[in-house]
Amino acid sequence: MRSYDDDTLPLQPPIRLPDEATLAAAVRAAPLAEELKPEGDDAETLAAWADHCRERLAADEGLLLEFIRLFLSREPVKGDAPETLAGLGLVRQAEPYTLSWLGLWAARLIIADTTGQDIPVMGSLADSDAATLLHGLRSYPEAERDEEVVGWLKGRDPDTAAAEIASVLGTVSPLSRAVGVELLWSDFGDGGRLALSRLLEEPKLGAVIAARTGNADRQPVPEEIAWVLVDMAAALLEFGDAAGEVIKSIAMGMNSEEQAGTIAILAFGDHPWTGRVLQVFIDHHPDERIAAAARKALRRLRGLGDVRL
Repeated sequence: MRSYDDDTLPLQPPIRLPDEATLAAAVRAAPLAEELKPEGDDAETLAAWADHCRERLAADEGLLLEFIRLFLSREPVKGDAPETLAGLGLVRQAEPYTLSWLGLWAARLIIADTTGQDIPVMGSLADSDAATLLHGLRSYPEAERDEEVVGWLKGRDPDTAAAEIASVLGTVSPLSRAVGVELLWSDFGDGGRLALSRLLEEPKLGAVIAARTGNADRQPVPEEIAWVLVDMAAALLEFGDAAGEVIKSIAMGMNSEEQAGTIAILAFGDHPWTGRVLQVFIDHHPDERIAAAARKALRRLRGLGDVRL
């Protein structure tokens, strides 16, 4: 089966699925040849059917790509549905056709297999801890995010929940951190803002919070500047934004000489995503002087890493 690079596949928004029993019933109702009808309980039925779908799609790369395109576009397609997809129950056959519940479920599995990207299902984060919640919410549009957070808050004290989110901001990924700061600042009222304010004096994390909330009273000290720049660029990179957007987030209208000087200091920021951000500049910046500065900074970063070890 063809593999996909998770770095080039933007994070996908959540999908809505019925419960396991409904999905298993759809498998049993699919127009399969009799010997392929799966047996067992709901979980066994779905597992057997998923294996069969993987085998059929792996044998036809063109069909696999069409199936993935259907999922990524989330749009109906005019014309006749491919016979194999219809036969597996992966599409709704009325014209224009679109993915069925089973199609959404199977595409999610295949993308997870090939890219490692775990596409969230609406409602599935309700019992998660704060770090898992923020990781899952990274790709949610605003309306779906609000709906998921409301479900997560059921049975939780809002101030305690805000404190739980605040407690993981320093350890989650850059985009998860950005989501958490935005949630606490915009959705959790005074309790959320108080939880953020208590973190402002934290090295590096406090500087990122101040930058994301526009707090001019908390300015980064020199050794934090590189960390903040990388963290904000890394959030874009993690989401799957184009390289140009990542570059623009650090360039901020500076001329070439200023950009090269800024790139030079990134190696000293000790951010775990620094290497990946520098690689974007090396691979995609149109100004060779800045790409060269990024290569030099990456060499320095690796040298510093050896020293730290």
